[in-house]
Amino acid sequence: MTAPPKHSDPVNVDVALENRAYDIVIGRGVLSSLGERVAALRPGVRTAVVTDRTVAKYWLEPTEASLAAAGIPTSRVVVEEGEISKTYAGLQKVSEALIAAKIERNDLVIALGGGVVGDLAGFAAAILRRGVDFVQVPTSLLAQVDSSVGGKTGINSPQGKNLLGAFHQPVLVIADTAVLDTLSPRQFRAGYAEVAKYGVLGDEAFFTWLEKNHADIFKGGSAREHAIATSCRAKAGVVSRDERETGERALLNLGHTFGHALEAATGFSDRLFHGEGVAIGMTLAAQFSASLGMIGEADAARVERHLIEAGLPTRLQDIAGFAQEGLADADALMALMAQDKKVKRGKLTFILLEAVGRAVIAKDVEPAPVRDFLQNKLALKARDAAERR
Repeated sequence: MTAPPKHSDPVNVDVALENRAYDIVIGRGVLSSLGERVAALRPGVRTAVVTDRTVAKYWLEPTEASLAAAGIPTSRVVVEEGEISKTYAGLQKVSEALIAAKIERNDLVIALGGGVVGDLAGFAAAILRRGVDFVQVPTSLLAQVDSSVGGKTGINSPQGKNLLGAFHQPVLVIADTAVLDTLSPRQFRAGYAEVAKYGVLGDEAFFTWLEKNHADIFKGGSAREHAIATSCRAKAGVVSRDERETGERALLNLGHTFGHALEAATGFSDRLFHGEGVAIGMTLAAQFSASLGMIGEADAARVERHLIEAGLPTRLQDIAGFAQEGLADADALMALMAQDKKVKRGKLTFILLEAVGRAVIAKDVEPAPVRDFLQNKLALKARDAAERR
């Protein structure tokens, strides 16, 4: 572990992809440098900023001002907030707006927003004129530590999350930690799940540091920049070694097989944010690992305890209205998990734990023990509800 940086010291994390390498610039106030950095990267470029209505209220004008100060012409595309925009209709709207704005192959699309905007704008850039470069300006904690890095772009299908998309790396990521001050506490907590994930899957020392310092991350101290930079370095290292998820990169999906199924079960609504689904999914993955004898119950409890301390949901019964959806049964969840991108020839792949800080890829997992595990968790949920009544 290195000493946390001061607020005044921007941190550069390099994503080493040879001729497609790019920087992640992390620091408080670095959004103001966007125009200068884009002008240096692409002299004479034109840009289009894709954002959502909520982010636009706070950060669209500062973004446009930075670009204007550097003499960069820009246009804006504003979509609705949330997963509702990460659809066929949302992709059509953004794509047509970019064409109308005359964004050409040598221009740049700028994704200003959280994970939804980054995925949507990135996918639109990937298919526009068979490929236009883009810049990520993530405005949520989750996007800063995860979705803005690594080139995964896409939209949801009614049948599952992120089933349509492309690998399309950004040419620059600007992660201004000051923009996180406008997030709601719930949004920030949801993003923190992805920070904790990096410790759980591959860095026990970082996880221990998070256990001691997560309160300072939430307060916005220098620990925040340190946590974001450490998370980005972890992901950048994995992406540089396995860009297209043929091996090691699958480890970054810890908690996502369960989590994506839960998001689909709740209709990709704001009743369950992505990070909240990951938190529950991580807890389930740890507990499932324990049920298989891969880790001890104490390790699984340690993961859950930290997520609870961070204010995150960890149990199925923490999902509001889940039972009323008619989806709170093991077979329904198994059907949703069967649509997971890591499924091969109908066999489930899970990211499981051998220890806190050591995740493994478990291929060809038999469905029966997974169904039994979920059935047990759902039975506990039903008993808890009965006791509350």
